[in-house]
Amino acid sequence: MSAYVIFMREKTKDQAELDTYRQKVVAAREGHNIKALARYAKVETLEGAPVEGVVILEFPTFEEAKAWYDSPAYREARKHRFLGADYRALIVEGL
Repeated sequence: MSAYVIFMREKTKDQAELDTYRQKVVAAREGHNIKALARYAKVETLEGAPVEGVVILEFPTFEEAKAWYDSPAYREARKHRFLGADYRALIVEGL
């Protein structure tokens, strides 16, 4: 069953850290079956606090999504995301 990792950027704190994250996240995708469904395109908040941007990634399974998120390469990349902006992130299993 497919799973989706959803990132919602709430507030940018340090653009240079986000730029470093973007460089490192490319390498973190290698060896993982990831399909980007949305990446910082037009967004309209219908409920709740507004967001600056949204990314939706599709994985074949929940376990593969979690394995990518916890992988050494993504752990190295995400520390720059943590420094660069406030995000909400989640994994949701599809139907």
